[in-house]
Amino acid sequence: MARGRLADHRSEEVATVPVNRNPTVRQRRLARTLKELRVKANLTIAHSARHLACAESKISRIEAAQSGIRLVDLRLLLDLYGVPDPEARDRLEILSREGRLRGWWDRYSETLSPLYADYIALESDASDMYSIQTLLVPGILQTEEYTRAVVRAQIEDATPDQIDTLTKVRQERRSVLARDVPMRVWAVLSESALRHQVGGSSVMREQLRSLASSAESPNINVQILPEASEIHAALFGPVTILSFPEVAETDVVYVDSLLSTLYIEEPDEVFKYANLFRRALAESLPRNESIALIERIASEKV
Repeated sequence: MARGRLADHRSEEVATVPVNRNPTVRQRRLARTLKELRVKANLTIAHSARHLACAESKISRIEAAQSGIRLVDLRLLLDLYGVPDPEARDRLEILSREGRLRGWWDRYSETLSPLYADYIALESDASDMYSIQTLLVPGILQTEEYTRAVVRAQIEDATPDQIDTLTKVRQERRSVLARDVPMRVWAVLSESALRHQVGGSSVMREQLRSLASSAESPNINVQILPEASEIHAALFGPVTILSFPEVAETDVVYVDSLLSTLYIEEPDEVFKYANLFRRALAESLPRNESIALIERIASEKV
């Protein structure tokens, strides 16, 4: 009889719980992390459902970011998955509480593409960024005038309002560098990215001086990949890897091109891009030599 009542309760739960058809990036991150923790603990969805005394479909919806999770259920699952670290638990609880919240970038939703907004959301929560740039200075290190020139070049029919908005968004993204715990940035730039005339000589000179100044910050490491390096054969375009403070959370690779944006979350694929970054870093000039090269090229912009 009790099992019958439980079955009825589960059926009613499935019928009444609303499905979240537009989860935020934070909700998707929490969902992915919970699934990874469960798999790492060698547990099935059925194990988790029995621990919460709920239907298996509820766990499936949580792991698919189709529904949120109560704090009491989150804590029970973290106990089951063997997550004792208080800091890790706190960060996941914050993701759960703030999952529905939109960030500052939501003010620009009419201008930003959904994929770009998703990237900003990931970037805002990331603790570390590893970036390979073959043509341009990384967006998070761009000056305002450099960004304007880039936007004009990439979007030929951009209106003045669009240019203003996209430039402002890119400048606001720099806020992650000024947090109480600032993002750590490792950027590998092709030497050719320093020599392009984006916006003209004066714009490039200002950008390179700003880049050299930023590279002196303890949380920002900029290294230049010489044009003669053989690693260039392995570079297919700009690649950014974002890491997060949650120990269990998988890094995310962001590959952007003019026609498409690709997010990669599968650990094996992420590992390949991480290897590419390590190779590029190993081929790059040391930090001090890189800053000296940036400053030298800046002085040539007359």
